[in-house]
Amino acid sequence: MYIRKAGMDDLDRITELEAVCFSASEAADRERLRGRLETYPDSFWLGFDDFRNLISFVAGPLTKESDLTDEMFENPSFHDPDGDWRMIFTVCTAPEEQNKGYASIVMQRMIRETKAMGKKGIVLTCKEPKIHYYAKFGFENEGISQSTHGGEVWYQMRLTFDEEYHYEHMFDISDDPNENKRMFEDAFWGSQC
Repeated sequence: MYIRKAGMDDLDRITELEAVCFSASEAADRERLRGRLETYPDSFWLGFDDFRNLISFVAGPLTKESDLTDEMFENPSFHDPDGDWRMIFTVCTAPEEQNKGYASIVMQRMIRETKAMGKKGIVLTCKEPKIHYYAKFGFENEGISQSTHGGEVWYQMRLTFDEEYHYEHMFDISDDPNENKRMFEDAFWGSQC
């Protein structure tokens, strides 16, 4: 897996993947994604397969706000590079590539880079069945979110970086795609035993 930041030339692929991962009421449309890419392209982590097909991405701005609100989805100006918290709007993997660990690899890269920036932590919302997935990265469930994005019930999850935060559930993601492939295969086959 190859991971890199996004550029405007990725807009079509990001829009297509967002549309297949979320319902029409939840997915950001092309113009909303364009606004996000124009405002915070360095807050998009894109995961590609060996053929350079986009298969997974994680995206979300930095802000001084500590809770995720619906207004943040609509308005990219909430992004503040000096903010202490990263708000994750999208964790998305192509349906045919789900349950293979790709989103986990991209999430780990995003977490590592956000922590290295000296931020307080990361906040996201998810539906109830995904609470356990995010908990394995160290996110804690704070209960039902004030967000009703897409008319759904969401749970706010928070990962706080403090002196006791460790990468116990993570492995380092390399800039070398071949090394990532080896680590992924080891992790995948190890989990199958």
